[in-house]
Amino acid sequence: MSHPFETLPTTPTSEELIDQAFSRAARAGRAKSGHDAQQSMLQTAANVLSDNLENVVTQWPDFDTLDPFYRGLADAEHGVDELRQHLSEVTWASRKTGDIRDEYQSRLRGVDVDGARKLRKQAFARLADITRQVDENLAALADARQALRKLPDIKPDEPVIVIAGYPNVGKSSFVNSVTRADNEIAAYPFTTTQIHVGHIERDHIRYQLVDTPGLLDRPPAERNAIEAQAVSALEHLADAVIVMVDASGECGFPIDVQLELRDDIASRFGEAPVLTVANKADRSRDVAADHYMSVTEDDNVEGVLDAVIDAVGYEPELPFEE
Repeated sequence: MSHPFETLPTTPTSEELIDQAFSRAARAGRAKSGHDAQQSMLQTAANVLSDNLENVVTQWPDFDTLDPFYRGLADAEHGVDELRQHLSEVTWASRKTGDIRDEYQSRLRGVDVDGARKLRKQAFARLADITRQVDENLAALADARQALRKLPDIKPDEPVIVIAGYPNVGKSSFVNSVTRADNEIAAYPFTTTQIHVGHIERDHIRYQLVDTPGLLDRPPAERNAIEAQAVSALEHLADAVIVMVDASGECGFPIDVQLELRDDIASRFGEAPVLTVANKADRSRDVAADHYMSVTEDDNVEGVLDAVIDAVGYEPELPFEE
């Protein structure tokens, strides 16, 4: 599954749509004369507006069928209900421009050239007015497109390992260490933080490692509403979670506070296995953990990676064999 917002085209402004429609209408009118020219101009302008407004809407994905992860992030970033309202208004404008076309095509019949020209000008004014009425909706969709295109490119059909824990416990160092040979880590701006995604491959299976500084590195009470929604989105995504702790205290947070965050994460990601990993074990092992390692000393880093991959237990679908 590819990023559902990555290929969204640029959203035009109302004035850009009007200019395009009337320019093409003028060319269509020059190709004919008299009454036929007025009819051709009206039909061309209305069709361009109606079709382009409809295209703005149909190019967006269906939120009802989106993977819960991307729907959750889209809702956190911009509000799905709000986006739907903007899209609904643009749909209305598309249909209304079509209605105006049909109305004036009927009224053009049976009038002379001067009457047809006057009616066509009336129709153009109404078409422009309808299009300008959704200018704010188009602008809002353009802003949303810019934000949503920056969401992390995570494939929900490939196994995902979420890395959590307080700042300075070694999360990013771990991800950097295990992914350096396979892929560069990509950072995606999101809300007040960045989501870092790296990849590793084992037995021809690609695993995605997601480090979310600013989301899973502090207690729930300190997260704002948007960040809380983003955490909810991650709940749909994780196949396993590593909660990294630092018993040495060098991270600046007491171990009991780190374990409280671990317990909260474990409760939130109840469907996914949660592994407690004590990093900086060369300095302190004074904590009960599932695994111990030291990224700086390259001690048991691969062992932790093996353990979390085993915890994921991912088995790819194989072709049916009789």
